[in-house]
Amino acid sequence: QVQLVESGGGLVQTGGSLRLSCAASGHTFSGYSMGWFRQAPGKEREFVAAISLFGGTTTYADFVKGRFTISRSNNKDMVYLQMNSLLPEDTAVYFCAATARYMTSISSYAYWGQGTQVTVSL
Repeated sequence: QVQLVESGGGLVQTGGSLRLSCAASGHTFSGYSMGWFRQAPGKEREFVAAISLFGGTTTYADFVKGRFTISRSNNKDMVYLQMNSLLPEDTAVYFCAATARYMTSISSYAYWGQGTQVTVSL
């Protein structure tokens, strides 16, 4: 099993930046592709970004391309989401997740963190 703990969320103004972190433990981190998802109030959870086992491949949702960057450190068992040019519509709880296969669908991710709140004010 993999345990995931997110951090770095908070309140930021429109146009600001945040860096989310996700600490992994419990299993070989480099054996999992990692993803970030988000869920806004009253909406379904949606894919944000994914990164392959060693970081060679990344995928982004269209609505974050050019603004968000996913990265990972297998030495530190960490995955990050750098979020720039934040918009009010980015307000959501952000979750990191782990999958044995490189996928963007929610159902393919077996392990999830508890989430961290990101709020973007006008």
